Amino acid sequence: MKTHPRSRAVRTPGGLSVRLDPRALTVVVLLLVAACAAGVALIGTGDARIPAADVLRTLAGNGTAYQDFIVNELRLPRVLVGLLVGACLGLGGALFQSISRNPLGSPDVLGLSQGSTAGALVVIVLLSGSASQVTLGALAGGLATGLAVYLLAWKQGVHGYRMVLVGIGVNAVMTAVNGYLLTKADLVDAARAVVWMTGSLNGRDWAQVWPLLALCAVLVPLVLVNARGLRMMEMGDDISHALGVRVQWVRLLLMVSAVLLTAAATAAAGPVSFVALTAPQLARRLTRSPGPNLVPSLCMGATLLVAADWASQRAFGADQLPVGVVTGVLGGAYLLWLLVTERRAGRI
Repeated sequence: MKTHPRSRAVRTPGGLSVRLDPRALTVVVLLLVAACAAGVALIGTGDARIPAADVLRTLAGNGTAYQDFIVNELRLPRVLVGLLVGACLGLGGALFQSISRNPLGSPDVLGLSQGSTAGALVVIVLLSGSASQVTLGALAGGLATGLAVYLLAWKQGVHGYRMVLVGIGVNAVMTAVNGYLLTKADLVDAARAVVWMTGSLNGRDWAQVWPLLALCAVLVPLVLVNARGLRMMEMGDDISHALGVRVQWVRLLLMVSAVLLTAAATAAAGPVSFVALTAPQLARRLTRSPGPNLVPSLCMGATLLVAADWASQRAFGADQLPVGVVTGVLGGAYLLWLLVTERRAGRI
């Protein structure tokens, strides 16, 4: 495996060797700073404007009772959900793109977002379920769709372009299913479903924060532990086998992790489009580093979603748009640019 010329090997006292790229590390730090700054700005945004200094003072426990209620009870959970959802989508998108070896291999294209939407619509339209039941339905729909894509793409292993083609077909089927479910809904349920399908952080509270945080605490370390095998798999299955990587096992483990991350993010905020597609691509362009760029993609996803949520509240005057509308417009433009670039390069 070719080593990037800027990377440096760092050996811990326990004998573990970690390879660091100074440019990638700098990008990660800057993205974290940008995400925190956007989060503070978002907390201070709203009908009750709070200056950034007062937001930081309140987060440190030195605000007034009024500021404490606004910041810690109303707005902080929304920001944390945005950060966690963006991180899940960015990491999940990086995993899918690396496994498929295709820049279009994201949950939006592979049908996972539509599958989660179908699960939520079944609960809303057919069962008139509560918000927690909608969340479980979205999670189940995403997992079922991910399993279907994996099984349909299996032929002596799962290969990238086959998985993307199967995912596009599954995405079309699930889109049709979602349209059918909407036609069967009454007016109230249809309106509720459309709001959920847009993708929004409105009304998010601590009930959505803790499950996402627990999931990330388990899956992010699991993914990073297998990052070396994932990077080797980008050279091809035969070379990876020769280097001792259990290719199908690592691929299945990471695909399940990516599906769980995507489904959980969709369950918490609805199908926020294009973050999983654009975050890994933008992170790779900033780091200029080969490989999956998992940590930069995670940080880029969190930054993008919180920044888009801030823009949805500030950039359109009195009209506050759901964050999914903003990411959809920006991500759609990026997808068109990516398709043109890939075509000119002769890859599609």
